[in-house]
Amino acid sequence: MRSPSTRSAKASEAFCESSISRIVEMAWEDRTTFEAIEAQFGLNESAVVDLMRRHMKPSSFRMWRKRMAGRRTKHAVLRGAVFLRHRASHTRQ
Repeated sequence: MRSPSTRSAKASEAFCESSISRIVEMAWEDRTTFEAIEAQFGLNESAVVDLMRRHMKPSSFRMWRKRMAGRRTKHAVLRGAVFLRHRASHTRQ
């Protein structure tokens, strides 16, 4: 039997180019958690890393991994309530 991460990685191969583009975009965004990507596309964090590795230039992938290392906002458990919703500072409370 395959492990869950292997199934998710294999499932990522079935995405169309627009879905892959959206996953890459979400992975680059600071406020989008890996849990949100998993809820929308069914890919856990390791499957997202594998997808990014396959669909990005090596230098871009290294830059992304360096940027994501230790980033609290990429995991729902680690981020504070202040990151739940974005609100522009000039709008009413």
